[in-house]
Amino acid sequence: MSTYFESIHIAFLIFIPLGFLLMIPWFIYSYRKYGYLSLWQSVVVYSFAYYMLTALFLVLLPLPSTRDTCSMQPADTVHYSLTPFTFIKDIFKDGSVVLSQPSTYINLLKQNAFIQAAFNFLLLLPFGVYLRYFMNKRRHWISAFGLGFALSLFYEITQVTGIYGIYNCPYRIFDVDDLLLNSTGALFGFLIAPILLALFPSKEAVIAKGEQKKLVPPLSQLLAILIDYLVIKLSWSLTIGLFIHNGFIEFIYTIVAFIIVFYVIPLIGNGQTIGTGFMRFKLTTVPENQPLSVALMKRTIAISLPLLLVRIHQGVSQMKIDMESVFYLYHVWGAVIILLILILMWAVLFIHVVFVLWKGGKRNFYFDHVAKLNPKKNK
Repeated sequence: MSTYFESIHIAFLIFIPLGFLLMIPWFIYSYRKYGYLSLWQSVVVYSFAYYMLTALFLVLLPLPSTRDTCSMQPADTVHYSLTPFTFIKDIFKDGSVVLSQPSTYINLLKQNAFIQAAFNFLLLLPFGVYLRYFMNKRRHWISAFGLGFALSLFYEITQVTGIYGIYNCPYRIFDVDDLLLNSTGALFGFLIAPILLALFPSKEAVIAKGEQKKLVPPLSQLLAILIDYLVIKLSWSLTIGLFIHNGFIEFIYTIVAFIIVFYVIPLIGNGQTIGTGFMRFKLTTVPENQPLSVALMKRTIAISLPLLLVRIHQGVSQMKIDMESVFYLYHVWGAVIILLILILMWAVLFIHVVFVLWKGGKRNFYFDHVAKLNPKKNK
């Protein structure tokens, strides 16, 4: 049992950084599909990812201490078992369990053959439950059984190939009983899933809740800004940035790209930037008969100001002035003042973002507020 707990522990340690890497992609997917961040859906997706990682580690760990696993085994070692239902024969082999004597059934808990069979049955049972949630309909039970079989086959092939050649001999056998028990466990989990899932919101309820929400969630707005900013940075890195490494030229390029991405594109696209289009909302003027061009210019300037201030601080800090120069003292105090303004700016922006997130979309971010723009969901 300690081996099982060790595998679960290792999977948890690996899942923590993996979960952070998956956070932004999941947020984007969730807002695009449901229109808001569903806590229940997040729990389902993250728990499924952790379960799949844990199941894999339970099958593969512990790893051998050497890649030369052939040297650890006799020459006549058999790496596969192709006779089905051998586990039943193994359970009754020692005679400690007699079918006609129920009092002996307790001895099953002491038998390695039974414990191993039970483990293989339970290993993919949660997989069947997840499949029922994702597929929803009972008529997909054949698909659930097939997917359980395919996943189990992947495990067995991974083992019999020594993790695809990492080890020169298999360190666990290919067992047809494992295929049967894993697949049956997945099917059983699929069939009993409604009993468990009745306690939680259905996918239909999650989607319906998203459709009822008229306000664009603030986190969705921030993700749109992030997407637009990533487009700007990637466009530099994949074009001019490949050949020129100059901070000033990159700064000029970024300013021009900001104007294109945050002003020109939404002006042509009726209030949609690349990011807002991806997140399925657009920007509308308040009132709607106001010119969009003026509002978008104000928004572009408001978004660009923090970047401009950071760049000014970097430029001042990198200036080299001789200590004997009459401008040296002005340079030092100028750099300090700009740094203090930066710290104050980031503190105010942090409080502002937290406040808007807390309001859940009832208050606009500063760049939309000064521009008199409202984010509006696409129909």
